[in-house]
Amino acid sequence: MPSVLVIDDEDQIRQLIREVLEQAGYVVEEANGGKEGLERYRAGPTDVVLMDILMPDQDGLESIRALRREFPASRVIAMTGGSDMIGILNYLDVAKMLGACRTIQKPFEVNTLLDAVAAEVI
Repeated sequence: MPSVLVIDDEDQIRQLIREVLEQAGYVVEEANGGKEGLERYRAGPTDVVLMDILMPDQDGLESIRALRREFPASRVIAMTGGSDMIGILNYLDVAKMLGACRTIQKPFEVNTLLDAVAAEVI
């Protein structure tokens, strides 16, 4: 079974994503922030990482950069509900530049999530 690590500081979002992905046949692990997510991935890499961008302990952009540096083949899907800009780019554009394979704007449709994850499972 393909595996997904969901890294998001919002418990309800993680739980919803877990339920959707498990019903679709994925094995799901969770982490409530970037630091914990990196530790979990180091302990046992998953096929795909769903990474929130705006998190308090270590933001998703920093976490994506660290993950891709240590594990260049990792498959990261960045997601955020924030629409703030960094210069002229938004967070999801920057996540893509740092190595995210795909991006998802929150709130998202269930099919959008499932299609993105399915496309990244190798």
